[in-house]
Amino acid sequence: MVEAAVDSGLWIRRFHPANDGAPRLVVLPHAGGSASFFRPFSTALSPELEVLTVQYPGRQDRRTEPTIDNVADYADAIHAALQPFADRPLTLFGHSMGAVLGFEVARRLEQSGHAPLGLIASGRRAPSTHREESVHLRDDNGIVAELRTLSGTHGDLLGDEEILRMILPALRGDYTAVERYSCPADRVVSCPILVLTGDEDPRTTLAEAEAWAGHTTAGSRLEVFTGGHFFIVDHQKRLAELVAEFTTGRAAAGR
Repeated sequence: MVEAAVDSGLWIRRFHPANDGAPRLVVLPHAGGSASFFRPFSTALSPELEVLTVQYPGRQDRRTEPTIDNVADYADAIHAALQPFADRPLTLFGHSMGAVLGFEVARRLEQSGHAPLGLIASGRRAPSTHREESVHLRDDNGIVAELRTLSGTHGDLLGDEEILRMILPALRGDYTAVERYSCPADRVVSCPILVLTGDEDPRTTLAEAEAWAGHTTAGSRLEVFTGGHFFIVDHQKRLAELVAEFTTGRAAAGR
């Protein structure tokens, strides 16, 4: 089983110290994303929050490791990596693919007796909404075209062939995982969900974002930002405020 072989030190990054007893926030990046992408986010939230950012295999300092190409194995591994941190309640924040992983990790935490305080689902349609997508079947140029559509990677990075060769296997694995994922409409978590979306996101309509409400028994709230799939880059201050408000409020309620 995947969980038996997980080294938390490989999976979890903590960029900044936090105050004693600070609420814990687990950040799950997007497809092809790395923990370092969210370092500014950690800077904005620390030390009031203890920000734990997940580093997936197949990128940066884990680039020589095999990628994972299905959501269940990803969620099992992340759940196992979080066990040393489950002595205090966690709030999960995931962007794009990370929102799907956050939902599945939340389910596993509940099943293991460590229910999270909340889930923040950013830049992703609800788990049970379905689109026929096949980015993972494209050639390398096709995957790069998808990145340009989503504006998730800087142009200078896309122009560096050496870096592209390094990140494309991880991207393909991530797209394979999330595009093959399916979820029944009645699959729910018992924690509240804060849903964040961009009003011009080509991969999530407002209705698809609102559908997250059907996947929790504890209520949901939707916040709409201006921008596309990576609206989080343009609204970092407001995003940090919302996340801190949601996380600290849930932590206080859980005491």
